[in-house]
Amino acid sequence: MKTPRHLSHAVVQAACMPGAGAQVPAYGQPVHPSRLLVKVCGMRDATALAQVAAQAPDFLGFIFAPASPRFVGAALAPARVRALPPNIWRVGVFVNEATDHILGIAEQFGLSAVQLHGQETPAQCAELNQAGLLVMKAFSVGQALDFAALLPYVPHCDFFLFDTKGAAPGGNGAIFDWKLLSDYDLPVPYFLAGGLGLEHAAELAALRLPGLVGVDLNSGFETAPGVKDAGRVGQMLTALRDTLTN
Repeated sequence: MKTPRHLSHAVVQAACMPGAGAQVPAYGQPVHPSRLLVKVCGMRDATALAQVAAQAPDFLGFIFAPASPRFVGAALAPARVRALPPNIWRVGVFVNEATDHILGIAEQFGLSAVQLHGQETPAQCAELNQAGLLVMKAFSVGQALDFAALLPYVPHCDFFLFDTKGAAPGGNGAIFDWKLLSDYDLPVPYFLAGGLGLEHAAELAALRLPGLVGVDLNSGFETAPGVKDAGRVGQMLTALRDTLTN
């Protein structure tokens, strides 16, 4: 299904703000969510998937990078993903794959969004967005963040995701210095990723970084790679949503 450009603003409006029928801000205008969007990534166990989906996160992520210990492979039937509640965005995570391959997996699993975690070009982001997928481009953050390097992606991405730089493209289990985003002034909203756990809930809920609209939960909520603890996920969702609505 074809989606409008920069659907991120509509996603944030519908998921986070009172009166979801209110007018969505024009692209490039600030969006002020009343709570953080939550993406739970690295799902590959059918039982855990059902339990986590019952907690109603905004996004569920499925990794299609064979080098990852959370690679979906044959562990999860496409029908399980396609059967998720329609209010949960189904995100496929890819690393340096061809557009046709990504589109084939998206069709097979009923994905509504893709997260690109490699050296994908702005042109490929544009191709995937034009094919009707919400596009989230991930960038690794070390001791600094080059905002100029993000500029070519701005017209073609619905979200950015900032993860901690490490040996792997993602899932390195460590946080970076969030203050590096204090001067963020681009119109694309973003997610924080990298080593987030329950111990960060209060700090995350209190963050007022420009452009921040969501968090990505992964290894800090696992009992094994790809197996999420739904109880811990539920505690995190409650902590974030209660803090931001009180």
